[in-house]
Amino acid sequence: MTVHSEHDLREALRAIESTLAKCEKALTSLKPGTAQHTLLTRRIAAFAIAIELLKERLGE
Repeated sequence: MTVHSEHDLREALRAIESTLAKCEKALTSLKPGTAQHTLLTRRIAAFAIAIELLKERLGE
């Protein structure tokens, strides 16, 4: 297993949270049922999981 520094994990968390916010904003402009909407919805869910795992790893 690769060991990452706390700094690396915090930077990753910041980047993912920023990207998640942008995706959530973009989702409002997409029509439900379209491929783009479905893909973005799944991407948002994946980012939420990544954020949760990073926070766990950081002890937050």
